[in-house]
Amino acid sequence: MKILFTGGGTAGHIFPIIAVAREIRKIYREMNEVQRTDDLQFFYVGPRDEFSEGLLSQEGFVIKTILAGKIRRYFGFKAFFQNIFDIFFKIPAGFFQGFFRVFLISPNLIFSKGGYGSLSVVFCGWILLVPIFLHESDIIPGFTNRLLSKLSLEIFVSFPIEKTQYFPFKKMISVGNPIRTEILEGNKEKAKTLFKLTGEKPVILILGGSQGSKRINDVLLAILPELLQNFEVIHQTGQKNLKEIEAEVKAIIQVNLQKYYHPFSFLTERELREAYSAADLIVSRAGSGSIFEISAAGKPSILIPLPKAAQNHQIKNAYAYAESGSCLVIEEVNLKPHFFLERLKYLFSESDKLKKMAESAGVFSRPQAGKIIAKYLIEYLTQ
Repeated sequence: MKILFTGGGTAGHIFPIIAVAREIRKIYREMNEVQRTDDLQFFYVGPRDEFSEGLLSQEGFVIKTILAGKIRRYFGFKAFFQNIFDIFFKIPAGFFQGFFRVFLISPNLIFSKGGYGSLSVVFCGWILLVPIFLHESDIIPGFTNRLLSKLSLEIFVSFPIEKTQYFPFKKMISVGNPIRTEILEGNKEKAKTLFKLTGEKPVILILGGSQGSKRINDVLLAILPELLQNFEVIHQTGQKNLKEIEAEVKAIIQVNLQKYYHPFSFLTERELREAYSAADLIVSRAGSGSIFEISAAGKPSILIPLPKAAQNHQIKNAYAYAESGSCLVIEEVNLKPHFFLERLKYLFSESDKLKKMAESAGVFSRPQAGKIIAKYLIEYLTQ
């Protein structure tokens, strides 16, 4: 049995793919009462990305890369020539590569997470009569998924069907966003040891996405001396930002407060699992993957949507989640250092509000999304 996965190449595409693949393996073992799944093969075809390739190779995927161009919908001299190059070279070359990748793999089905990197793979799969299944993380689909929805048999969506836009109603199945359920198995005592937490103050976990967020980092550094008077902070800075931030922290933070600040360039799955268990509040961007992980962890949160995200999908995601009472949304235009600090202090002064936010997050949560999708795909293949 061969299943071909494809997606844009960002963490928001790759983590759900991993979640679904893990659940497929579990179900396959249970169905066949075996421990090994050698006859179950996972392939990934998408744009070259070392981060994604490293994660997928650990999960036993056979990885094939293709060229993938995209159309930039913002103006500028550089963007104009990049679009010309992509339209006349990368996109046609990607379709040529995609056709031969799909033809040679001959998958039983294709599961796509969308994004520009999946366009040629899904289109060529459709030409070769391979069944196509699509998952959309956001409340507003991107251009690629809108196009590919016409070629898919079913579309799994994260948010309620009535709120998800542009897709044919009859094709949608609302399941949530697949998360790695292993990240919900953290332990506060293990977290205390791993992060060297003092346990003296409430813990705030700050996530800026897999690449970090310069804006969030800058605001945090502006208030860090005062913030650490009241809180302990675990901070995912982004791979390129750690050394700069560590140097600045040493210059602005008193030695006696430095033990309350724990910066990491990127949190591995094990580290994220423990960080979720330790956190009393989470500050994050509003990608669908982050929202559904935070929700499944049952944690109150402050969401800061990325303003330049396509179709403003992070802003839409954030406010859709906020309707459940699980989070506070601060748009980046309002993200001023002391306003942010006062919001944090206010939330922790209202313990009942934090408790209600956590309870609402748990109600919103759909941690079985990966399992539901996996069951659906296996049932399709074995019917």
